[in-house]
This record gives sequence, C-alpha cells and structure tokens, in this order.
Amino acid sequence: MKSTAEQLGYDPTDRLLIINADDFGVCHSTNLGIQMLLEERTVSSATIMMPCAWAREAAQWSASRAHLDVGVHLTFTSEWDAMKWGPVFRGGATMSMTTAEGYFHKDAKSFERRADASQVKQEMIAQIEMALTLGIDVTHADNHMGSLYGLQTGRDFLSDVFDVCAKYGLPFRLPRYLLLESGMPAPPELAGQAMKQAEAAARKGVLVLDYLVGLPFRTPRPETYAQFKAQMIGLLQRLKPGVTEIIIHPSLVTDELIAFHGEPLRRGMELDVFRDSDVQDALRKEGIIQIGWRSLRQVQRRKGTP
Repeated sequence: MKSTAEQLGYDPTDRLLIINADDFGVCHSTNLGIQMLLEERTVSSATIMMPCAWAREAAQWSASRAHLDVGVHLTFTSEWDAMKWGPVFRGGATMSMTTAEGYFHKDAKSFERRADASQVKQEMIAQIEMALTLGIDVTHADNHMGSLYGLQTGRDFLSDVFDVCAKYGLPFRLPRYLLLESGMPAPPELAGQAMKQAEAAARKGVLVLDYLVGLPFRTPRPETYAQFKAQMIGLLQRLKPGVTEIIIHPSLVTDELIAFHGEPLRRGMELDVFRDSDVQDALRKEGIIQIGWRSLRQVQRRKGTP
C-alpha cells in the first residue's frame, strides 16, 4: 500500500506535517488562541468539540473563513470536574453514553465499557451534521481522548467511524504506522493492529495518516518552556517520511482556563511553541513540508468511496 504522502503525489522520501489544534470550542480562551494560530497559519488545522458550550462561537468564526482547515473533534468524554458537556443528539436514547447527570463519562474506559454502538454512531453523525448546519466546510474528523479507538478495553468503534467518514467524505485521524512516545516503532502486535485498521479504512475509501505524534498531554513534574520547546524540536527532527500529524492543545492562559483545566500553563506553552523562531528554523532546516487536512480530503473525494 502506498503511503499517504505518495497518494498525495509526493515522493516516498518527503516528510509532510499537519499541525492540528485540538479542543477548539472548549472555552472562549481556547477559541481566541486557536483562531490566532489559524489566521497566522502557525497551525495547519483545528478540530471543534461540538458538544461544548463555546463550540458555536468557534463554528461561526470558522464558517466565515472557509479557506481554513477545520474539522470535527468527535467527543464522547467530558474530563474536567468544573465544566461538563453531553450529547448533541436529541432524537432518541443517549443514556448508554452518559452519567446519571446527563454528561459524558469522565474517561474513555467508562465510555468503552458502557456505550451502545448504535447510539455512538448516531452521536457521531449528529456532531458532524451540527458543524455542517453551522456552516463549517468540514475538512476532517478526529477523536477527543481516543475514546473511539478501544485503547482502554480493546472495544473500539472504528468500523462505524469509517462508515460515517466515508458517508461525509472525510479523512480520519488514524496512523497507518504506530510509533511509541519515544519515536520508536511499536511492538509487532500493536503495529499489526494499526495496519489492519488502516487497511479497513482504505477499503471504505477513508484516507488516514502515516504517523501520529505528540508530546504527553500531562507531565509528571513541572516543566519549563525551554524544556518543552527542546522536546518539540526533537520530535520534528525525528519525523519519518510520509504524512505525520502533530497534535497540540493551545490556549490563552486566562482565569477562565485556570478555573477548570488541570494543565493551563502547558496549554500556554502549546500556544507559543510553533510561533517560536527556533521551532520555525527547525522546520526549515529539516525540509519539512507543511500541509493541511484539506489535501487529504481532496484526494479522498476524488477517488470516491468504493
């Protein structure tokens, strides 16, 4: 199977990079930060959490800027204690996905154990339809906290994800080649599972990534910006040929963010890091080609679903 980069018309040795800002719509401070990065083209794309309270602001802003790459961050978990969200689907049962309060479960393991697949699929569709109704030219889909991948219990929802993405002509965040956080290839069993899922996506006409990378969401100890930047530069230097997506969660650090978020200062570092001249120099020196998800969507829609 050709790499995604080759399917886009690039050479097998080219290193292509998508920088995606996750969690667009989670709060006003995050919206302002991501909007700034999108307008500067510091990031390639962003994905909106449609169930969140500030999703409408993010969607309306995105709808008026259709040239920017904005996708749907399929959301089935609600991890913070002080701020919660639940399903957007209103046409039937959603209780298998929610707590007694009506919010999504806090963690992916609880979701995987309890969620009814048919309810999950209707919620995926509802979130994408909501984005389209608000005027977003949706370029791709991905998943908040990895809840759809079966990472906690082995129970995944990817077959339905591929069906939904095929229906809407959207590429999906899934790596064909699995890497560990160190950048080394995953053990053969895990690597084989990732390849099988990528092949399943391809059979349904859904384009996926070659690689997916990112720095740990949380750190066990306090971290300086200099340390964080050095890690990001190291990540860029280790990129492999093909299409890689780097995930970041940028935000302005405000009282609003601090009030609910467990790692607000880290979110500020993620806002700053790709604006940093040292990081931009590293991208240039490494010869990394930055692309957006729209390029993948164009190829997927041109080929059509089998």
